[in-house]
Amino acid sequence: MANPLIEVQKCGQSIWMDYIKRSLITSGELERLVADGIMGMTSNPTIFAKAIGDSEEYDEAISALLDRDVLEIYEALAIADIQAAADVLRPVYERTQGEDGYVSLEVSPFLAYDTQQTLSEARRLFQAVTVPNRDDQNPRHAPGSACHRGSHRGRGERQRDVAVFRPQLH
Repeated sequence: MANPLIEVQKCGQSIWMDYIKRSLITSGELERLVADGIMGMTSNPTIFAKAIGDSEEYDEAISALLDRDVLEIYEALAIADIQAAADVLRPVYERTQGEDGYVSLEVSPFLAYDTQQTLSEARRLFQAVTVPNRDDQNPRHAPGSACHRGSHRGRGERQRDVAVFRPQLH
């Protein structure tokens, strides 16, 4: 039976995981999933909150960071995981000549209404993650649309927009 993750690539499509967790990387499971056809990963603060809060696997790393504030701890953990996952996906990035093989780190959705802050934060995170196959996700909302109109592209930065959901619409 054909592998659907590979078959879909023949149609110009790529399957990315919307999930990240340190043990997925350290156990070799991500490497297996990439071998099976996963072409990239997305992450966001909610995914990391669940990964960090639902297990003890981050406890030791957090203990070493207790002299920092909560946001700095989150970023240190997230950036470490993004870089480690990007290392696993690097062969995909190279094989596809940069079309796939990325791991994303999302800019805080709390910045969705502030274009300049979103751009500034995206640049800062882009520089903090020191692998070429990192991908910034920006919250997409009308005031932040300038982020989408190429504010990153001139600097060679890759970015994608993600939906911002408003509770009053649901």
